[in-house]
Amino acid sequence: MSRVLVIGAGGVGSVAVHKMAMNKDIFSHITLASRTKSKCDAIAESVKQRTGVTIDTAAIDADDVAATTALIQSVKPALVVNLALPYQDLAIMDACLAAGVNYLDTANYEPRDEAKFEYSWQWAYQERFKEAGLMALLGSGFDPGVTSVFTTYTKKHLLDRIDTLDILDCNGGDTGLPFATNFNPEINLREVTAPSRHWENSQWVEGPALSHKQVFDFEGVGPKNMYLMYHEELESLVKFYPEIKRIRFWMTFGDSYLKHLEVLGNVGMTSIEPMMFQGREIIPMELLKALLPEPSSLGPLTKGKTNIGTIATGEKDGKARTVYVKNICDHEEAYAETGNQAVSYTTGVPAMIGAAMLLTGKWSGAGVFNMEQLDPDPFMDMLNTQGLPWTVEDLDAPLAF
Repeated sequence: MSRVLVIGAGGVGSVAVHKMAMNKDIFSHITLASRTKSKCDAIAESVKQRTGVTIDTAAIDADDVAATTALIQSVKPALVVNLALPYQDLAIMDACLAAGVNYLDTANYEPRDEAKFEYSWQWAYQERFKEAGLMALLGSGFDPGVTSVFTTYTKKHLLDRIDTLDILDCNGGDTGLPFATNFNPEINLREVTAPSRHWENSQWVEGPALSHKQVFDFEGVGPKNMYLMYHEELESLVKFYPEIKRIRFWMTFGDSYLKHLEVLGNVGMTSIEPMMFQGREIIPMELLKALLPEPSSLGPLTKGKTNIGTIATGEKDGKARTVYVKNICDHEEAYAETGNQAVSYTTGVPAMIGAAMLLTGKWSGAGVFNMEQLDPDPFMDMLNTQGLPWTVEDLDAPLAF
């Protein structure tokens, strides 16, 4: 049993602390902190009503390293779970080093003024965490996170050699709204508008955003257009699986979503470049974020399912094999359990499981770790018992380009 400090009171933070409270044999004491304490208090009330567990709350500006360090020293957790914005990763890692506490997040660092996310900034902390005898676990969400564990599990149990890997992320949920993002709008829109990028023949291949698509029939959802994109787990998969010849990431988008995105881009609303408006400086995307529905408000509106998985080709016992490992999650079931829709659920549950791995000692080490470096089996077992069951299916052929 261990104390944990969770920073971030969005949908993912809400799911994570609900699920932690449901596993009080592992999480003996939970503190939830964010810039807006009232959000934490509302989540704490929901946790109390649903589980009977009381959690503490606190206000914190996670950009303030000294204040975050002081909060950690006050709470005395065994682990800090960072579910705040990716911009704040380094500040929270600094605070964990200052306070002597292990660290976990779900998304890699991204500078505020540039739409660029990569692991280099966090990998640079390797020696500092190693010398401190602390563990930093990066990317314990779904993608990155579960899809990385699916890959490790595939290599350990299903294929002797992986030749190609495709990650497929389908959200078949419908909110009934003309345009809404199912997680932080600013991060979501940066991700979608970035150039596509995949790994092939020992090099990165880039192309225009959303320029390549194909139709895939997702179980539980049906046929959907999915688009080739860059996503952060590709970087760590390339590092830890250099033998894989091609690694790609695909995400589904509806026509209405893409039309709205195109129009907003054409009028400059997705820009992160500062501009002057009525005598003050504004960033268009931050204004757009303020106008869009808060993702955590979408829970009661969202119907349908998510389907996220990996398709790997390779060889097993001298024979060619293609295996598809996936999870299907129902938006309404996720909402009934935690008060949040499935996109938050599929990230918040793996954050809780990653935390459980560290707190129970099933995963341990000193330094900065990605999910691919750790034993997949205990994590995969816990997915099955904590609301994200997975299946393995043999396919007759690999995914086409």
